[in-house]
Amino acid sequence: MAQYKCFKCEKAISSKVLEKRFVCPNCGSKIFYKPRTQTVKLKAN
Repeated sequence: MAQYKCFKCEKAISSKVLEKRFVCPNCGSKIFYKPRTQTVKLKAN
């Protein structure tokens, strides 16, 4: 299940909640983003 974040209130929202209505249940905003995972950069020797 994908996790999204509200652009306005920064709360995490699951995609299951957004299936019926694509609005934030906390603040009513309609703008979301999917946070990227952190990557670790390694130096080659």
